[in-house]
Amino acid sequence: MTDWTSLNYVVVDVEGNGQQPPDLLELAAVPIVAGVVGEPKSWLVKPDQPISHFARRIHGISNEQVADAPVFGYIEADVRKALDASALIAHNAHVDVGVLQRKLGDWECPEVFDTLKLARRLLPGRTTYKLGALVEAFDLAHGLGGEDQPHRATYDAIVTARLFVHLAGRRALDELRDQPPGGSRDDDPALF
Repeated sequence: MTDWTSLNYVVVDVEGNGQQPPDLLELAAVPIVAGVVGEPKSWLVKPDQPISHFARRIHGISNEQVADAPVFGYIEADVRKALDASALIAHNAHVDVGVLQRKLGDWECPEVFDTLKLARRLLPGRTTYKLGALVEAFDLAHGLGGEDQPHRATYDAIVTARLFVHLAGRRALDELRDQPPGGSRDDDPALF
């Protein structure tokens, strides 16, 4: 059996502008190499459409804060470099992957590990599998402070990386790859 640390991962989190489909507003990428969580990279991006009031209430990013941010094309090469890994990890991954695929066009998404689905399978019986609840249950935000706060890309990517490492533990890669059939209400598309 192959150890899960044999792959190089990138954990991503996107924050959107609240439009449908969501446009990229903030992106963070955190590498996991040889099982060790690395330093995050993050970008604020000026979206094509304004940030909705609903989205601003969630992540706290205003239109004024991104007024002078670069458009995505300016940072695209850096983002592609950060995403160059054997596998991608995200919590409720279809949202993040969908935004990245729309922005990157010809980008080929690597194998995806969704910590929401993994947590449901490996931690049965919990009342919720929301990222915030799992972060609190396993003290995954320890040491984070300052600008790092929930619903911001860097914070969410770091705690998702820590959650994945926690869930992976001493498991083999094949155990992490098994996916249960079907979905649930937690798989609804995010509005932000």
